Amino acid sequence: MLVLLAMACSATAATRDVPPDIAPADEVFYQIFVRSFQDSNGDRRGDLRGIVAKLDYLQQLGVTSLLLTPLQPSPYYHNYFATEFKAIDPAYGTLADYTAFIRAAHKHGLKVYLDQEFQYVAEGHPWWRDALGKPDSPLAHRLLWRDAAHTVPEPFLDRPKWAGYDGRDYGIAMVDLNRPEVRQYFQQLMLFWIDPHNDGSGSDGADGLRIDHMMDDLDHKGLDRNLFAAFWSPMFEALKQRRPSLRILAEQADWGYGADWLTRGHADMVFAFPLRGALVQLDKLTIVKALRETAAVTPAGKDQVIFLENHDVDRYMSTVGDDMARARAGAAIELTLKGEPLIYYGQELGMRGRALKDIPISDGIQIPSREAFRWKADLDAAGSATWYRGDRPWWTQRYSRSYDGTSLEEEQAKPDSLYNWYRKLLALRHTRSELRVGQQTLPCDDASPVLCILREHGARRSLLLVNLGRTAARPSLTPDLADGKWTDLLEAHSDGTPDMPLQPLEVRMLGTP
Repeated sequence: MLVLLAMACSATAATRDVPPDIAPADEVFYQIFVRSFQDSNGDRRGDLRGIVAKLDYLQQLGVTSLLLTPLQPSPYYHNYFATEFKAIDPAYGTLADYTAFIRAAHKHGLKVYLDQEFQYVAEGHPWWRDALGKPDSPLAHRLLWRDAAHTVPEPFLDRPKWAGYDGRDYGIAMVDLNRPEVRQYFQQLMLFWIDPHNDGSGSDGADGLRIDHMMDDLDHKGLDRNLFAAFWSPMFEALKQRRPSLRILAEQADWGYGADWLTRGHADMVFAFPLRGALVQLDKLTIVKALRETAAVTPAGKDQVIFLENHDVDRYMSTVGDDMARARAGAAIELTLKGEPLIYYGQELGMRGRALKDIPISDGIQIPSREAFRWKADLDAAGSATWYRGDRPWWTQRYSRSYDGTSLEEEQAKPDSLYNWYRKLLALRHTRSELRVGQQTLPCDDASPVLCILREHGARRSLLLVNLGRTAARPSLTPDLADGKWTDLLEAHSDGTPDMPLQPLEVRMLGTP
């Protein structure tokens, strides 16, 4: 949404495919921008069948949970602001395709999270269309209206129209979340997505929900108010009565630390936005400060999702100036930290992209960070989801170019590629329990540029050392760490001595045998 803001029974369950019992802290998210991931039918638009075709890749990469951008029909390419809630955008497939995707993901041992944003509707939604000028309509009170005649719905952020990348303008209206019948509608809708057989098994259902733009007072208008207590918390409670293992990931609308969302909002997870800002800077003191402040506000049993990029921000490779060493350092830190990491599709390849500037405001300005996943060296290869083709800046100034070195095809065979770096880090996270569920401390608490992250689980320990300075530096370690018995987890032939000097942006990961 940033672009628009800127401009039953166990027997039954046993017969169906369900995801494995992945402990909450064990999850590694992979966010898929559906329209841009993989095209299965030649129309250059990503779709559900395309994702199914790439589940082997995702499983082998080492992720556990797929987070999809919205699937509902919308006039916008990103599918936020729906025109129908209980439906799949025809460009992505059908409800049968969705069910087939869920089953296939579960067979691969992958959980599925759906992105939900139902605080608004776009023009064309029945709640708007069938109540416009009809205050006596059965749907009249599903939206907020500015007049008794229902001719002017309450707009999103006080703008009556919002521009799409295709040159058309669409209205967006606020839903009246205060009304009990509206809350009941959405509760039943979410139950449909998480438990379609209505038996509590969760088979063929999503395993978690991402709540987009979650707020207590929607857009600070004083209209949809007290939502944490009156709307979100009762809904989450009802959903978890049906699916106790369901997890709620809230996008805190202020992009802060998320304490209110984890406590009063009763979400299970929030996004570590301040930490992401620190990881873009790759400054030790800034990272340590963000880590400590994040830990201080995160209650026991709740979690932070650690990320370097997502669909609303610039690609990490672009933010670090196309510097491969900085990209590798950022990845190592992200995948070592306590919390649950999220990889945005193509992040593992080093895909680039920044929001466009000096063009008219529309949802097109963010397309550079939502370009087609690079499966092949040839950008025009079959399956490439280049739906944004044309003569507009998001195509003429695109970041991805054929044979530019940033594609799965080009990187798989290169041992030192960013893709293989991610695979190595994810494999370590999978095999070493301390990297998933261990306690975290920050040694080297001094003015040196070496960031040290220690993860411990029982007798197992892993120690990440990253020199974030401009000159060689030695980590300042306590004797129990400096004299410990370590092995190098990244370079099997390397000496496991922990206090050796590190070159600028050098990364070392040591572990107990």
